[in-house]
Amino acid sequence: MFLNGLITNDMKTLAVNSWMPAVFPNVLGRLLAAVRIIHREDGFLIDTENATFEIVTKLLERFTLAGDFRLTDQTSQTAMLSVQGQKAAEAVRQACGETAANLERQKMSTVQLENDGNLSIIRATHTAEDGFDLFIDRNGAQALHASLTKAGAQPIGPDAVEILRIEAGIPRYGIDMDETNVVTETNLDDSVSFTKGCYIGQEIIARIKYRGHVAKKLTGLIFETDVAPESSAKILSIDDKEIGRVTSVTFSPRLNRTVALAYVKYDYLTPGTNLKVVSAEKESPAVVAELPFIRGSWYTE
Repeated sequence: MFLNGLITNDMKTLAVNSWMPAVFPNVLGRLLAAVRIIHREDGFLIDTENATFEIVTKLLERFTLAGDFRLTDQTSQTAMLSVQGQKAAEAVRQACGETAANLERQKMSTVQLENDGNLSIIRATHTAEDGFDLFIDRNGAQALHASLTKAGAQPIGPDAVEILRIEAGIPRYGIDMDETNVVTETNLDDSVSFTKGCYIGQEIIARIKYRGHVAKKLTGLIFETDVAPESSAKILSIDDKEIGRVTSVTFSPRLNRTVALAYVKYDYLTPGTNLKVVSAEKESPAVVAELPFIRGSWYTE
């Protein structure tokens, strides 16, 4: 009940051994933090980015004396390994068993690993491909990493992770969204329930949905030439009206094009709309594209 009044999703529907995405908004419906809430037998595990960890902690700590709960930072004790790709289920099957590999979306499974303690697994994508996130005691992370590698998983670095994130159209706090954004601008639709009871910021979020639309929204841009505009580059319409800004840019090997995440005014969000991006005083043509840019195995089930 306490969490339900602070987040955008409906905690009443969150059964034990399941999880949901959610947002902590402020009273103006603006985004303070995006999180995942995992309902385990021993309580709720709240997973968020480094950039919003302190925000979430302070939001919850304010109420610990008044509420019948306690808050514990699990960061130093817990490691998360993510397995992503068309063959993710097979790697998880070999390393963690059949039950884990067949896990339903929005569900959580607990697996007892030999000598490594309990492993909590959820099915989640960060790449538009099938995927799993595995939460384990930090002391067991190295052995789990070795098991997954032996099963065929290949470690990748942060540059590859960033390319895959942008191809999948996934916003990141501090880069593509922050406290200046209304929640509904950020494409975090799965994080919002429009049928639950009252929560902080609900009036504004609901009013935008049912009485109009956001002024701008996160969308994709595909560039027609080989360019590399900087983050925050200005976006113009064909008739030179300023209509948005770029937030993330990368070269997509799969599309063989430069692509970007960007906020664009509502009237220009139709896929195929021609725009111009101004970077270093140079204009580059671009086309609005529906997100995600890549619709991988996560979307084929």
